[in-house]
Amino acid sequence: MNQELLKTNLSGLERKILVLVNEHKNLKEELKSLKRENQELKTAVRARDEQIAGFHNQLKITKIVDSINPEDGSVSELKKKVDDYIREIDKCIAHLSR
Repeated sequence: MNQELLKTNLSGLERKILVLVNEHKNLKEELKSLKRENQELKTAVRARDEQIAGFHNQLKITKIVDSINPEDGSVSELKKKVDDYIREIDKCIAHLSR
């Protein structure tokens, strides 16, 4: 009788170990997935921050250009040059973001 009790206990322990091993495996997979998602979200946040910084710089430059009031008729030429610089800077930021 003692031997049957040991077999029953051993069988119960084996089942519990299998359950724990499966649960451990599932948790490892979930952790891996969450780490991947976390990394993707961090990358997206960095990209958004860079984009926002670019917009802030563009806004500052636009305000500077709007505040310039030269006496001669070269305002449109100056604005065009500054706009070209802004576009070039945006291209550089986009290239660096990759």
